[in-house]
Amino acid sequence: MTASVTVIGVDGQSLPPGAEAALASAGLVVGLRPLLAAYAGEARRLELAGSAFGEATVDTLAQAVTAGESAVVLIQGDPGYFGGLRALRARGVPTVTWPSVTDVQRMAAMIKRPWDDLTVVSARGSGFRHAVNVCRARKAVAVLTGPDAGPAELARELDGWRRNIAVLEDLGGPAEKLSIVDVTEAERRSWREPNLVLCLVSLDAVGRDQWIAGGEVVPPEDGWALAESAFATRAGVGVPPEVRALALARLAPRPGALVWDVCAGSGAVGIEAARLGAAVIAVERDSGLCVRIVANAGAHGVDVRLADGDPPAVLASLPRPDSVFVGDSRPDVVRACAEVDAARVVVLVPELDRLGQTRKTLADAGYAVDGCHLTTSNLVELSEDTMGVVPASSTFLVWGSRK
Repeated sequence: MTASVTVIGVDGQSLPPGAEAALASAGLVVGLRPLLAAYAGEARRLELAGSAFGEATVDTLAQAVTAGESAVVLIQGDPGYFGGLRALRARGVPTVTWPSVTDVQRMAAMIKRPWDDLTVVSARGSGFRHAVNVCRARKAVAVLTGPDAGPAELARELDGWRRNIAVLEDLGGPAEKLSIVDVTEAERRSWREPNLVLCLVSLDAVGRDQWIAGGEVVPPEDGWALAESAFATRAGVGVPPEVRALALARLAPRPGALVWDVCAGSGAVGIEAARLGAAVIAVERDSGLCVRIVANAGAHGVDVRLADGDPPAVLASLPRPDSVFVGDSRPDVVRACAEVDAARVVVLVPELDRLGQTRKTLADAGYAVDGCHLTTSNLVELSEDTMGVVPASSTFLVWGSRK
């Protein structure tokens, strides 16, 4: 029989049927320390560091198979679900898989919640920042944690967002325990590893019944660049849909990204970015407009964090964004936004005499700068078979992207 790697999912402390035989014949067993202690027997052991399944581990397993030695990998939950199976298959290592119930399934069942609406993200390695932004943007997220990317670190980044944190610690171990806390308590406590987090806006909500698993559909089914009437505002405040469409294209909002909407006005740009999956912070100093931002976000079913105050003073305390929309071309505001090191900055510039200064500010901050002049004139029905146009309005958009 050709040597292979048998990847076994462990549901709590239970093995799937037939897994015992693979363990009995294994020369090498790889897994977390508690799983090795429970199942490795006399075989050579390779302990995983946290939940990492890196290149060195794959190399060791591939060498064992090449030498004719059968190996077993013990994975908490389902090995085909963020469980290391992909890394082995990508290297062409012969594998046999014994799946089990995922820890996400088990944990959702513990809190009596369906899980087809959960967005599942991995906070391990370079994915931590993106995972945090998904938790900021979505109502129900399961987070696969890792060393230095656990419940406390996640809670620290969620300061300012109202979230409930459910933690299942010591997964599959003798001290496995489920706790439900707010972000403040989650940040203060120490948590046994390995662990799993559910980040929830509401503990009682059961999510929408949809045709696709994983939470909200992105992009939204009714499109974007919504009509001005979709946002409560006041006269003279707002970004026309056509301008908003181009701004969104340059901002590139998406799941895992954080967008600032600075001098947000009605919040239309930020709310549309949130509807496209991004986490959003709206910055506005006008208290009347702040009320409208909150109402507009609620009307569109998105979670936009509001930072009220003058932009240059407020920005320093906010988490670093991926993209920034600036709805005011005041030089001090543009300069403050250019200095936060976002990948993209888009500035609305109604005044021709501020174009040069805006471009220079972005260029001096290290951005490749471009822009355009936009003139829009909506069609209007004059009679049954005649159309006219309303008086045109125009503005400039200037954007910078990191070189």
